[in-house]
Amino acid sequence: MMPKGETEVDVDVTSLGEDVRLLEGIRTTRAIRRLRPDPVPLALLKKVCEAGSFAPSGGNRQPWKFVAVLDAERRAWVAERYRKTFHAYIAPAVEAAKAPDFPEAGRRNQRAALHLADHLHQAPVHLFVAGWTRRGEPQLQALMPAVQNVLLACRAVGLGASLTTLHRSFGAECDRFLGLPDGCPSCALLPIGWPLGRYGRPPRRPIDECFYVDRYTG
Repeated sequence: MMPKGETEVDVDVTSLGEDVRLLEGIRTTRAIRRLRPDPVPLALLKKVCEAGSFAPSGGNRQPWKFVAVLDAERRAWVAERYRKTFHAYIAPAVEAAKAPDFPEAGRRNQRAALHLADHLHQAPVHLFVAGWTRRGEPQLQALMPAVQNVLLACRAVGLGASLTTLHRSFGAECDRFLGLPDGCPSCALLPIGWPLGRYGRPPRRPIDECFYVDRYTG
């Protein structure tokens, strides 16, 4: 993790993250929604996006575009719309969470998601992943693996990140704001920054509960 107050010149971008073992990185890449406002070096953003560009794509078309919104006023524009949409979206779940038997893990997830929505303008990077359509349809089969690669790379270099697609509720307006051309819609928003907290293994069901041989037998 980057120490508080450290600046871009103090980060060895070339070596950062290169020693993280693959499977350990996969197992410990959880959503980090509490972020410090400290800036992230541009070279480090390019490094994690480069990892995204190594995702597979049909015909090796590589349809992805990465748009990193760093300007505070532009981030505030995104955050204002995101916050309004998110609070309307999560309101039923917040009400349901008032029940005494509601799982505490669910309440924690809600609190983290609400924190992100209410502090999105403070996240130093809003990374949008967009891509050219094919036959009029987004190439999500390529873009989502690219998103996952970026998240794994953020884990490796010590950045906090999470995946959200809620901005699609104002997607056309947002894509125009980002300057994206027709036929190249954004599919994901990744708030990125130095984490408040740490990576760790998220809870998962045992693999034997979701693994089958030859046919599903559930």
